[in-house]
Amino acid sequence: MATQHLDPTDPMAGPVTADALAAYLRAQATEFLRALRAQRDTGDGGPPARGKSRVGENGSEESADAALALRRSARRISGTLHTYRPLLDTDWSEGMRPELAWLSGTLAREHAYAARLDRLVTALNRLSGASPFPGRSPGAAASAGDATKGNLTVGAAKAGALLERQLTLARTRAHSAALQALGSSRFHAVADSVAVLASEVPLTPAADKADLRPLARAAYERLCDAVSGLPLVAAGHPYNAEALIHGLSPDPAPHPQDAPWHQVRLLLRLHRYAHEVLLGKDAPVDVRLLAAGQALNRHRDASEAAAAAASAARTPRIAPATAYALGVLHADQRHEVEASRFVFQQSWQKEAVSTR
Repeated sequence: MATQHLDPTDPMAGPVTADALAAYLRAQATEFLRALRAQRDTGDGGPPARGKSRVGENGSEESADAALALRRSARRISGTLHTYRPLLDTDWSEGMRPELAWLSGTLAREHAYAARLDRLVTALNRLSGASPFPGRSPGAAASAGDATKGNLTVGAAKAGALLERQLTLARTRAHSAALQALGSSRFHAVADSVAVLASEVPLTPAADKADLRPLARAAYERLCDAVSGLPLVAAGHPYNAEALIHGLSPDPAPHPQDAPWHQVRLLLRLHRYAHEVLLGKDAPVDVRLLAAGQALNRHRDASEAAAAAASAARTPRIAPATAYALGVLHADQRHEVEASRFVFQQSWQKEAVSTR
């Protein structure tokens, strides 16, 4: 049975005071400082091999864990400052939130490029060795499928090499940017602010008598409003052909269809953090929202991978077979985008039914 999450407007539940907010922020600040110490202990030994996202000595696993913990705590502090900002000193919280977002985003890029490359290379290998397309007669499928597979195999190796060059370069730059950020005065100012937060949370005078539940409920309502604007009827099919056609647009800008889904992903994260504050360290996992969040993560990954394939296909003077392989790869990742939307729709509908 799925775990029921706390309804922040439940009249039978007692108020949640600002003490819970202060305790949560102090705990996250402590996690940040612990991760920072671990990161400094590991040092740095240059960019790691493909498939490993590491900021640390010889690409150590400990350093990767430290960077992940830094990002995780920075996101939670920033998100909590956003949701509960009426109860926090305005100048302090509004000055700190963008700095935490900058740090989290900077540290995330190296991992994102590594994961994107692995995703695309894995997909290329799968596609170049795929069976003939379904829905055709055996004879037709064999001839047409063999020809298609042969064309894809010719270009897949060069497409993979091109993606490896482009994304490895981007990853190396992201690695250097992360190291530069961690040694900057800007980062030290962020770390100093978090160190203060670990012992003192700047609450407003009104926070003494405040109940956190209405603010948590407002975060949930913002999420519901954003979801209501999504085309969930179209997402009720595993593969939305109409959306796929739009996804094949040659426009190099991020696809406009994806932006609302990315926004829902961020709002779902804020909702989760808001409930962590209410429920404390023993907060149960809501498996429905967990599944919805995982679907949106896959949606983001597939969307960005498709954009990377399209960008590589615009490289001047590449061979037709390479461009063909990249086009097939792009379409494959847009299919993954639509499949992720379907999974989210299924998870969200379960959530809606269970909370009526």
